[in-house]
Amino acid sequence: MMIAPVFSLVVATRGRTAELTDLFVSLAAGQGAAFELILVDQNGDGRLDPVVAASPIPVRHLRTGRAHANAARNLGLRHARGEIVAFPDDDCILPGGTLARVAAAFADPALGVLTGPSASPEGGLGSGRWRGESGPISLGNVWTSVIEFNLWIRRDLALALGGFDEAMGPGARFGSAEGNDLVCRAMAAGHAARYDLDLRVIHPDKRLTPEAVERAHRYGLGLGFALRRHPVPLSARLTFLVRPAGGAVLSLLRGQMLEARYYLATLRGRAAGMLAGPVPPPAPLEPL
Repeated sequence: MMIAPVFSLVVATRGRTAELTDLFVSLAAGQGAAFELILVDQNGDGRLDPVVAASPIPVRHLRTGRAHANAARNLGLRHARGEIVAFPDDDCILPGGTLARVAAAFADPALGVLTGPSASPEGGLGSGRWRGESGPISLGNVWTSVIEFNLWIRRDLALALGGFDEAMGPGARFGSAEGNDLVCRAMAAGHAARYDLDLRVIHPDKRLTPEAVERAHRYGLGLGFALRRHPVPLSARLTFLVRPAGGAVLSLLRGQMLEARYYLATLRGRAAGMLAGPVPPPAPLEPL
């Protein structure tokens, strides 16, 4: 009789190879809990076949012709067998003992979701604004408590909620904040969510590039849409408009045109997302 793993780690991937090897090695280094790794391959070729063959850990290699991060994550979720599911990015590294720490937290049967911040490869916290203390997640602080690659959720809850909303995230109109949205939906369904400042997943820091500026509007749309969908305090909504507006003004005064373009695109996207029409939440998913 096959014993189900404690964790299912679903990795949606496209276009990367060497980074996956680094992730596999980190998982083989000692995590303190049983897990399965589900790789959802969105490439249209066999570039990952040798990477999977050389992996130091077993890999369930799924393929999909749809280049859409949340659709890939949801496909992996439907195949998952573990009690707890997570969705590391294909360029993440999980420090040793990460799974043991998460398993200890989920010993509390009331806990539905656990999150932590990004860690920089150089040390310390990674890109983004992060809460400075651990504690329960609320509609007021979820926006500084969640990143998709460090989000841990009970599998049955994730399936019941319909997984990640496929109208959001990379490859969709609303290009970000799908993790925040999922946690908000879990809390609305009555499940406890907690942020652990010391639960860190290593991820490359974001750099401000012309490509990042091009994505800023779409990412802003996602956050604005998530803020609109949920009964978020008005003060929180206003904060996410004031900050990029202030950043744009300061950047212009300093002659930092790339930064100014980034902040303005972010501001326009967030405002448009807050004004977007309603989108029904996803329907429950059936396991495969």
